[in-house]
Amino acid sequence: MNRLYLALLALACIAVAATPLPAQPAGAPFTIQESGETFDNLADAVAAVGGGNGTIMIAPGTYRMCAVQNAGRVAYVARTPGTVVFDGVACESKGALVLNGEAARVEGITFQNIRVEDRNGAGIRLESGDLLVRESLFRDGENGILVANDASGTIRVDQSTFSELGGCPEDLGCSHSIYNSGTGTLIVTRSRFERGTGGHYVKSRGTRIEVTDSSFDDSQGRATNYMIDLSNGATGTIARNTFVQGENKENYSALIMVAAEGRQHSSEGLAITQNEAGLVPGLQRRTSFVADESGQPLTIENNRLDPQITRLERR
Repeated sequence: MNRLYLALLALACIAVAATPLPAQPAGAPFTIQESGETFDNLADAVAAVGGGNGTIMIAPGTYRMCAVQNAGRVAYVARTPGTVVFDGVACESKGALVLNGEAARVEGITFQNIRVEDRNGAGIRLESGDLLVRESLFRDGENGILVANDASGTIRVDQSTFSELGGCPEDLGCSHSIYNSGTGTLIVTRSRFERGTGGHYVKSRGTRIEVTDSSFDDSQGRATNYMIDLSNGATGTIARNTFVQGENKENYSALIMVAAEGRQHSSEGLAITQNEAGLVPGLQRRTSFVADESGQPLTIENNRLDPQITRLERR
């Protein structure tokens, strides 16, 4: 599987390479596209959109601020993708963006160093509505995206990177790169997960999952668990992804886990196809590609697996 490992390393150079970012600019960096109004503070721009629809264009800069959206449909868009950073500040001890409106869209933004007292901070905390995230980077924090357990919207993540996230501190709950603790559908496309620092890369309690054309590079992970954990079962598709399991694992028994915390949702027909999975070069141990506790028929076919990886383990 050396070829697979080298391919993931090449993707890493593309996914996380970053040029030096400018400091927060002078003037009013937040502009509501529809009205032309400008603001010095993101929270004021969000309040101005209120219960309506608005696109907040964000000038290049590093911002030590956060915002809570309580209504409406708001888009948070970097004027130039990759030049906007929200660094180290969480509202309500939850996240840099706390979203409790009808819908939100996030494009081209970096979230980093988001940590809170209970170790469950997030770049984005979704509490209601639908969420679309594109071309964004989540790094060096607790959760990248955390969905509240009473949320039922659809979460879509495309062309985004999750790096150095997660943890399972003693006597506290675990954090993960993406954690959908609600019942809504989670859709992840063309995204990258790497360098986890604990927990799972993707954990979802939703009824439906789609993870496609993405990469999971655990080669430099530390105390990580599953690549994908469908805690209560789910239907959907996991296809055309690459997985490399690293050596430093809290749990290396499987790459994908189905219904480890109870069969609350149907998993019948869950399709796990056309993926490629291996171990880091030189690592000798046995693991399972899929471990299943649902007892339901799954479709697991046309995957390319390292000889040390068993196709399916029923538990």
